[in-house]
Amino acid sequence: MPKSSRDILEGARTIAVVGASRDRRKAGGSVPEGLQRRGFRVIPINPYAQELFGERVYRSLLDVPDKVDIVDVFRPAPDTPEIARQAAAIGAGALWLQLDIRSDEARRIAEAAGMDYVEDECTGVVASLYRIRKTAA
Repeated sequence: MPKSSRDILEGARTIAVVGASRDRRKAGGSVPEGLQRRGFRVIPINPYAQELFGERVYRSLLDVPDKVDIVDVFRPAPDTPEIARQAAAIGAGALWLQLDIRSDEARRIAEAAGMDYVEDECTGVVASLYRIRKTAA
């Protein structure tokens, strides 16, 4: 039985955000910042920034040297299969497509790699709804 979005988020500590934005008025800027305030480690992925949310920015998932629990995607659906392949390549635990993002191909790639999969849900909403907070290990 697949894990619920709540279970996936409760089990995570490190979230790589593909499509992290410099604009805090966009979901790709405000949601990761909110997750960080809840105690998650956020690793921004953006080819045009050097630092976001006080963290070093990586150009792609393949550049991230650390273990990633969730790859949180703020990119259009046509971009998600390649993101899913990269998430599988780095051994991410889950692929999470934000609100209004769905992809049958990304789902197939993620599930074939053994990743948990969520689509069309917001990590920020799930964290708020279930009052998910991380404490220091």
